Amino acid sequence: MIDEKIEVNIAGGLNIELPKMVQVKQKFETKSLGSVSDAVVKEFLRPEIKQKVKPGMKIAVGCGSRGVANIAECTRTVVGQLKSLGANPFIFPAMGSHGGATADGQREVLAGYGITEQLIGCPVVSDMSVECLGEIDGMPVYMDKHAANADGIIVIPRVKPHTSFRAPIESGIVKMLTIGMGKIDGATTLHSFGMDVFGDLLPKAAKFIIDNKNFLFGMAMLENAADETAILEAVTADNLFDRERELQALAKQFMPSLQFEEIDVLIVDKIGKNISGSGMDPNITGRNGRGVVWDMKPHVKKIAVLDLTPETHGNATGIGGADVITMKLYNNLDIPKTYANIITSTYLDGGAIPIIMNSDKEAIQLAAKTVVRVKHEDLKIVRIANTLEVVDIQVSSPMLQDVLSRPEKFEVMGQSEQFKFDKKGNLYPMLGHVQNEKLLV
Repeated sequence: MIDEKIEVNIAGGLNIELPKMVQVKQKFETKSLGSVSDAVVKEFLRPEIKQKVKPGMKIAVGCGSRGVANIAECTRTVVGQLKSLGANPFIFPAMGSHGGATADGQREVLAGYGITEQLIGCPVVSDMSVECLGEIDGMPVYMDKHAANADGIIVIPRVKPHTSFRAPIESGIVKMLTIGMGKIDGATTLHSFGMDVFGDLLPKAAKFIIDNKNFLFGMAMLENAADETAILEAVTADNLFDRERELQALAKQFMPSLQFEEIDVLIVDKIGKNISGSGMDPNITGRNGRGVVWDMKPHVKKIAVLDLTPETHGNATGIGGADVITMKLYNNLDIPKTYANIITSTYLDGGAIPIIMNSDKEAIQLAAKTVVRVKHEDLKIVRIANTLEVVDIQVSSPMLQDVLSRPEKFEVMGQSEQFKFDKKGNLYPMLGHVQNEKLLV
């Protein structure tokens, strides 16, 4: 049993002096789209898109569990355009086993992004019931029963690199059509074959769905390195597989990174399903322990995760990728929601609970103390808000020489300062991540 406060004997204690930190801005190419609503309207003006929507059609619009930039605005405009063409749209969660694999849980996830009947302008139908469309190579193919019985289907995904497999098509339209729309039954079935075959399996399952149901298009959204909408495009069934490959390649070009070869301690303020399918994206942390061929950097020795995002609703999938967490994170952990998602994925390591420390300060000190062959004052420490927001970061003073030598990659935003903790040992927010409050200094 874990008490409210953990008392543990640590040789020498945790009272170590950490190096000073400095605020740094990473530089990336960050061309953004501008008005998402205008972009959606423009897509609906394309004849091949507009002609697919007929008056009176009941159209299912699938939305997922990720915190996609401008997702509510995009969804609201899609619904508005469908209604203007005389269709009767409804929203359904296309998120596999997320939200605790319950109808209420998935509705709650969507509501957290502003996707509600009141705000979007159409019904939100959340139901875990599925319809089996048939089989491919002996594998049943499932989809949300309400979407299966609609006159047409649209999905609104973010296209991005996946966290656990590499293929020409990874996260995006194909994945939402198969794993997302399949609810927990479909997601479990597909994952039981192993993510290492997803590159072939998911397109095959998506083609089967398209051949049997009226898939109208996917409103693909891509983000730049600053977590802003960079591309929005309606992709139809006739060119889905070729175009999604192209969009995936673009998404990989747009993706940000931590532009270092090696980090001793990576501090992640928050993880969550709205941030990444893995809670914190291995494409950013460089850490992937699932046997995937992985050439991402940096090499990170220790990861300390301090809390969960409110939008994840206690789902701590990916917590096993950390070395140290805090008591507040542990107390915010919803075991049933986390386990439902983890068990579906078949990668049980993602739900393993790391070492728990009482506060942010203790968690960071423990991670620092357990880095071998490096003096505490020489530690290379990087702090990020989460793996979606890596433009504004903090780095330790031993990294400053590297940062200053690459002005094309970094801009120093302030002076070196000691870590700032409150009386409970919690870190103050970083510059660039303080919302609706005065910066605490």
